[in-house]
This record gives sequence, C-alpha cells and structure tokens, in this order.
Amino acid sequence: MVSEKVLKIFSWKRISAAVLIGLLGSAYLLYDSFDKSAFENVRWSAKSAFFLIIAICMMIIRDLAYMYRIRVLTDYKLSWRKSFDVIMLWEFASALTPSVVGGSSVALFIVHKEGISVGKSTAIVMTTALLDELFYIITVPIILLIIGFSDLFPVSLENNILGFRFGTMGLFVLGYVFILLLVLLIFYAIFLNPRGLKSVLLFVFKWKWISRWRYSAIKVGNDIMTTSIELKEKNMKFWIKSFGSTFISWTARFWVVNFMIMAFLTVDDHLLIYGRQLVMWVIMLISPTPGSSGVAELAFSGFLGEFTLGMAATFALLWRMFSYYPYLFIGSIVLPGWLKRVFSKTPKE
Repeated sequence: MVSEKVLKIFSWKRISAAVLIGLLGSAYLLYDSFDKSAFENVRWSAKSAFFLIIAICMMIIRDLAYMYRIRVLTDYKLSWRKSFDVIMLWEFASALTPSVVGGSSVALFIVHKEGISVGKSTAIVMTTALLDELFYIITVPIILLIIGFSDLFPVSLENNILGFRFGTMGLFVLGYVFILLLVLLIFYAIFLNPRGLKSVLLFVFKWKWISRWRYSAIKVGNDIMTTSIELKEKNMKFWIKSFGSTFISWTARFWVVNFMIMAFLTVDDHLLIYGRQLVMWVIMLISPTPGSSGVAELAFSGFLGEFTLGMAATFALLWRMFSYYPYLFIGSIVLPGWLKRVFSKTPKE
C-alpha cells in the first residue's frame, strides 16, 4: 500500500541515519579545521543572544510563510493548525530523503490525507515546486548582476558527470540551466499545452528500453493535465500571494546564516553570503544523503568558511542545529498525533 511505503520513510532507522551522517560530517570538520585560538576569542554577549534569537525568528518566519502558502494553495481549506502539521511533516520527510529524490511523493500523501482530493493535492505539490524553482531562477541573475561570478565560487569542486568534468562554477551553471529548463517545461506543460506534453511522454515511453516506466509516464501526464485544470482558474491575487510567501520563506531561510554569523563576528558583505548560499543550494540538490547530511556541513565550510574566521566547523554545526535538526525533532512529535487524526477519517478521492 502507498501509505505503508510512505510511512516507512518516517522510521527511526532513517532518523538515526540522518542524524548520524550529519554529526559525522560535523565531527570531521571539527577535527580537520577546528581553530582553538579563534574559538577562545569568541565572547558571548547580549549582542550574541540577540542575533541568535533573530536567526531563530528567521526560521519561524520561513515556516509561517510556508504555512500561509499551503493555505493559499488549498483555497484556505486547511486551518493554521493543520497547515503546521503538513509543513512540519513535509520538512520531516525532506530531512529523511536524499535531496536528489526529494519529499514530493510524501508531500502528496500528506496533503491528500488532510482531506484534499488527489487531483488538487497533485496540483498543490507541483505548484510548490514551480514556485520554489521560480524564486531561484529570478533571484540568481539579480545577485550575479550585483556581485559578479568571480566572488561566488571560493572552492574548487570537481565532479564527473556523463564523462565530463565540472568544477564548482560548472556545476552551478549546469544546475541553474537544468532548473531553468525544468521551469520552462512545467510552465509550457501546465499553462500552454498539457495534452501535447502527455502525448509526447506516451510516445517516448513506447520505446522498448524505457517502456518499463510507461505507467509512471502516464501518471505524470495525468498529473500535469489535472494541475493545468486547477491552476488556469487562478487569478493574479492568488499568484501574488503564493509567490510572495515563497519569496519571504526562502529569503528568511538564507538570512539565518547572516544573523548567526553576526552574533559573534562582524559581517561586511551580507549580499555575498546570501549569494554563496544560492550556489550552495544547487550543490546540495545533488546530494545522495538524507537531507544533504554531511554534504551540507562540508559545503558550508567551503563556501562560507572565510566569513567565520577559523570557526567554519562550529558555525556549520550551529547552522544545522537551527535549520535541520529541529525538523527531525518536531516531525517525530507531530507524526503520531497526525497519524491518529488523519487515519480516523476517509479523505476525498
């Protein structure tokens, strides 16, 4: 059953693995790059407490914006309380699945179990993905125009993809182009020609060597057509609210790091830190580990180490304590009550 497969994602085995990988990554960084003298120079003060509280507030704003967006996308059929459950479990699932896989299938299940029809749930999950990617493809050119390419890539990272070697900048450009093409394809499929794309998918997956995925292709085609019907009816106010909340959520998410560093050190270039995180996000997207555990800590050290004066490992661990581990903890608390509530009713078909 679908529900059984989805619920396996929330197993204690997966939670333990995600925490262990993240802690091992942090431990490696602490061992490899810990600067005792720099750490001893850190002084806790009222300023430190203030900016750490602001960093925590950024995470709260991020989640509130996501909660508001899910309410808008469901035409306010979800209360704030139910929206909280959905977002926390969605983040919980994302924290327990590899970034290259994502938590979309789990998100579809979660939204559907809240009494939203399968068709509308599909449209909601696809729309959130579209809005998130749209934020990225709009923000990156603006940041590049202000900062430029030269300062955004402080580390050398080489990867072999399909026989070609890509450095950090190459991976970033490749990731950005892929996201851009994906958004254009989704936009074309949903708003211009959903039936045409479905026909193309059905034709392509007739080929013998990929015919085993024909059923999945049919499902994707049906999902796109359902989403198209749902979204074409929406007015400009709907899109302003949806994208506005997306912009606030992602901006708050990235500003966590800025305020966290400000708690202990002087920050001279906030926009550069913001831009480096945009690049980090693409690198983390190709991570095979749950919630980018291990990869995120190493990426933080490579991209933002110069702003932390020898304490990159410490800040990386602190960052993950603010932006990752809370979702494992909160999700574990929310899940039992949510399961009891949603499985006591029958969702719409």
